[in-house]
Amino acid sequence: MSEIELIQTETPRRFQFGWVSAVLLRPRAALNRIATQESGVWLTPMLILTLSTLIRVLASGWVKRTYGMGEISLPPDFQYYSPEMQAQFMQAMQATQSPVFIYIFPAITGLLGVWLGWLLVGGLIHLVLTLFGGRGSTGSAMNLVAWAGLPFALRDLVRTAAVLFSHQLIQKPGLAGFAPAEASGFIAYLSAWLPLIDLYLFWHILLLITGVRSSGRVSTARAVGSVLITLSVVLALQALISYLGGRLGSLTIIRPFF
Repeated sequence: MSEIELIQTETPRRFQFGWVSAVLLRPRAALNRIATQESGVWLTPMLILTLSTLIRVLASGWVKRTYGMGEISLPPDFQYYSPEMQAQFMQAMQATQSPVFIYIFPAITGLLGVWLGWLLVGGLIHLVLTLFGGRGSTGSAMNLVAWAGLPFALRDLVRTAAVLFSHQLIQKPGLAGFAPAEASGFIAYLSAWLPLIDLYLFWHILLLITGVRSSGRVSTARAVGSVLITLSVVLALQALISYLGGRLGSLTIIRPFF
């Protein structure tokens, strides 16, 4: 009876907000503890990332609507368009200033990035670790990826504060300021990597390496290699999506799609 009670008391609670500060300030001990958990303890960090994403979207949308950041930019030679084409263009642009485009779509995109990114990174890192001889479980990898993502929640809060205090949207996050102005082709794709790279990404990488060493029971070199391979694949995919989105966004919209 005492053994059963002991096991029940050691079972982690559904929410572990007390672990947040430990992961950010004392990551080695905290991630070692998380790596030993057999059950899923990813709910707390994923909830924090979800809320921070929504807060950032709301702040950006409010600034965009309040301070005119969503003003319509006319294309070159707009004055030579026919009246019908001008009316169609203005109708399409006004549709993008609605709450659906300012709040709903960015929120959906942000949340998909959080949850799909977690699933993708967790699955890939478990696969790469297995190929490298690691013996950790999929659940352990998912737990570690979720908790190692807490720096991104902090980044959301920093960006939210910057937007609210400056009343300006962040146009060039990360290293985007180093991107060439007139890049095209493969150079434009490489430039799409720059907004993804910042101090919070390196913090995330260090947390992942620390956790992987404990959960996968692999050497430091293999832990570093598995994390770098996984994140390189994910960042390459993100940059490709951003690049293709930029190419599509540069097309002139003549009429709304709905």
